[in-house]
Amino acid sequence: MYFSRVEIDFNNRRKIKDLTHLGAYHNWVEHCFETEFQDNYRSRHLWRLDTIQDNNGDEHQFLLLVSEHKPNLEKLARYGIASSAQVKSYDPFLSYLQQGMRAQFRLTANPTYSVTQSGKRGKVYPHITSDQQLQWLGSRALKSGFKFVSKEYLAINDAALNLNNVDIVSRDFPILHKRGNRTVKLSRVSFEGQLEITDLSTFKNTLVNGLGREKAYGMGLLTIIPE
Repeated sequence: MYFSRVEIDFNNRRKIKDLTHLGAYHNWVEHCFETEFQDNYRSRHLWRLDTIQDNNGDEHQFLLLVSEHKPNLEKLARYGIASSAQVKSYDPFLSYLQQGMRAQFRLTANPTYSVTQSGKRGKVYPHITSDQQLQWLGSRALKSGFKFVSKEYLAINDAALNLNNVDIVSRDFPILHKRGNRTVKLSRVSFEGQLEITDLSTFKNTLVNGLGREKAYGMGLLTIIPE
């Protein structure tokens, strides 16, 4: 597995003029793996957009990427600031993780629910309120190999959520262009907080395969900083 990142050159409007919707970012990511097209093999490429603040308080926006295969560094740098593209093996970090380890986390996801119609799975709807979005995450925590820890580091065994231990740091509805000149808006929510690994194998699977829907469009990537 590989973990990659590149700082997007938003100060160069000519360079990034194509990045107007989620599909453009998806295409950028997919073209970093042209050998997969040649081999007729497609693996999952988890990615998200992240805003990182430097020591001076200035904000920089990055594309983060987790992939089974090593991306083409030149393709990854296409919309990035010169020399900012980095690719490294994710395996040493995954091997470092241990059962019971605590960490700060960040997750960008697409909290949704489906309405059953006539016994069949119906239309998918986004969760709108912050309470609904937090409950969505809480219902998936233990099944994803972790539980939440309060800021006082007291484990919440039932993975129940409240705003004291998990924060929603951003919410928006980015545009995705689809075939037939259709456009849809996807619900994108970023969460931050503290967690504890409860099932190491399941948790590693969550890190490399993501959590929730719309993974191809920048959702589902969970990252952590161990304490």
